[in-house]
Order: sequence, then structure tokens, then C-alpha cells
Amino acid sequence: MVKKGITGLFEDYLTKEPLFLDKEVLQANYTPDNIPHRDDQITQIAKILAPALRLNKPSNLFVYGKTGTGKTLSVRHTTNHILEVSKKNKIPVKVFYINCKLKRVADTEYRLIAQLAREFGKAVPPTGLPTDEVYKIFYNAIDHNKQVVLLILDEIDQLVKKAGDEILYNLTRINSELKNAQISVVGISNDLVFTDNLDPRVKSSLSEEELVFPPYNALQIQDILNQRAKVAFRDGILRSGVIEKCAAYAAKEHGDARRALELLRIAGELAERSNELHVEIEHLDLAEEKIERDRMVDIVSTQPKQFQAVLYSIYAISETRKGNISTGEVYDVYKSICNRTALRPLTQRRLSDILAELDMLGIINAKVISKGRYGRTKEISLATQPSIEPKIRSILKNDLGLA
Repeated sequence: MVKKGITGLFEDYLTKEPLFLDKEVLQANYTPDNIPHRDDQITQIAKILAPALRLNKPSNLFVYGKTGTGKTLSVRHTTNHILEVSKKNKIPVKVFYINCKLKRVADTEYRLIAQLAREFGKAVPPTGLPTDEVYKIFYNAIDHNKQVVLLILDEIDQLVKKAGDEILYNLTRINSELKNAQISVVGISNDLVFTDNLDPRVKSSLSEEELVFPPYNALQIQDILNQRAKVAFRDGILRSGVIEKCAAYAAKEHGDARRALELLRIAGELAERSNELHVEIEHLDLAEEKIERDRMVDIVSTQPKQFQAVLYSIYAISETRKGNISTGEVYDVYKSICNRTALRPLTQRRLSDILAELDMLGIINAKVISKGRYGRTKEISLATQPSIEPKIRSILKNDLGLA
């Protein structure tokens, strides 16, 4: 009976007219031909990387800005055009893109260099060789021909977090070992203070050129959504006000266009599942709740124990009183939680770094306040929706063994 019911559901699904024409254009991995409101940034990237077409090494470039501000899209768009021109004019330019967040690709120095060597056709075992030997294989592979290699390291901060910053120093100094080839590193990061914690010699060699991507405003996001929605949905599917509200949601979230596109796609999926003929504002509200719940739960459950202890401290304080919380208050509660969970307490400075990362993830708001001659502190407040706070508290309690 159940089987028949499911079969009937699938049959009905096939006979219904879909709301979407092309859902792919609302997905994060879609690269459009036109990237609105990023002409200046694309032009700057193009000017910095153009020397590759004369077989000169471009400056290393560091691109940063909040999530969903078009960094990766703009870099890939520009390098795709470089490849197009180099192919047409028979110029030996290669572009390699690596997402450093991917496990088993860039979580150790060995794995990253081994992956690069494989891109040049060299068979390198997953483990077993000395790291120096893997570098040697890579150097020989890259230096076999006269060429310029553009190495794009997306979420470069994740690489440093997992493998340390020595790897960046080695990559940015690699040209002194090469006779024929030249390599330039393009680093992309969502962490605006990432370079502050790098070894000074790494920072100076990596950040030869820096480019900051500002957040999109509500009108710019609206424009992006309108362009994509025309291709994604059939005519008349989106009700009046849906695009505007979707843009307002995303603008509130640091101008994240990727989030706006995801929101619109999920709203469409929820409308389709409910057998609705249109996407209404209520579907957008449901999509916002679903994304926020899924995102926050996923982030909190995958954080290291120290992060969880700091976050739980903030929740514990916010349960007892309203208003902003100071770094000192968090540190006092955090130390008591460490005593209860056998965690080794970090320094207050390191705790401050964790607060900055939790702020970047959108879990808290941490604003630096000057106290004059008494120095500076952070004013902290929770940024999560009240509806998901009990779920997050429960995760933290269980993971820290406080339940």
C-alpha cells in the first residue's frame, strides 16, 4: 500500500508542471557569464594577473571579504578568460583551483602538494613519502616546460588552520627553485583578519596585492536575484514582493548573495513540495527558518570543543540576564566550564580570537568598544534566532558532557 502510494507520488510529480525552468542557476557552483556589480573588482584582478599572458610572474594576490560577496566567482571568471586568451594565442598558462575546505585534498601540506603534482600527471601515493620528496616531484613536474601557473587557493584560511602557515611560505618562495616555470598564488578568504595571525615573512610574500570585496547592498542583491530568477523559474511563478524580501533578508546577513540565491531556491522547492502554483512570501519565511536551523546546527556541532565551550559560556550568561556581554565575563564562565569538562583553559587573547571567528560565522555579534585608558573590550550578543537556541544549547551540553 505504502509502495503504491510512493509510486503514485512520483507519477503525480512527473505529470505536474514544474515551477523551475533551470534550478541550477540558483546553486552555489553555477558560474554566470555576467557578474553584476563586480566590474571594478574583476578589472583589478585582470590587471594584476595579465602579466601571465607575457609569461611574466604576476604578483601574488590575496582576495578577501565576507561570504557570498562574489570573490570566488570573480576570480574564476577572470582566470577562465585568461585561459581562453592563452589558448587562442598558444601561450602556456595553467590555472589550478583548490578548495582548501575539502578534506583529503588540503588538510595537510603533503596532501596539497601531492594533489598539485597529480595535476601535472605525476603519480604520488596518498601517504608514505617524505614531504620534501613530494615537493621535489612537484618542482620537477612544473619546471618541465616554460609556463606560468596560477594557483587559486579558495578558503586559504582553512589550509593554514589545518596545515600551518609554513606551506604558504614554501609556495610563495617556490619560484627561486624553478628555472623554466613561474607560479603565482591567488588566496581567497572569508576571514577579514586572517593575515593578522600569519608569520610576518609569510604575510609579506603572500599579500603582494590585496583586494577587498565589499558586501552587496539590498538593491544589488535584488538585481542579481532578478537576473537569475528569469532563467530559474517559469513566468509568473514568483509572487510580488518575494525577490525584494529575499534581498532584504540577505542584505541583513552581511550582503551575502549566495545565501539569497539559496533562500530563493529552497522557497521554490518548498512551494513545489506543497503542490503550490506560486512561490509566496510565506515560502520564503519557511526557507529562512530551515536554512538558519540547518546552518547553525551544522556549524555548532562541527566546532572544536574549545569553540563550543566559549559559545556555551555566552549562552549561559545570556540565560541569566539581557544586554551585551563583555569578553571578561565570557572568560570567567569559560574557565569554570573548562574545570567541569577537563579542557585546558586558553589564554584570554586566544579566547578573543575565537570570539572573532564565531562573529565571522554569524553565531554572535562581537563589537570592539574602546574603554579609553582602560583599553578595549568586545561587546558580545547572540546572533542566532531564539527558536533554534534550545537546540543549540542541547548540542553544546551533549558535546561538552554537561548534559
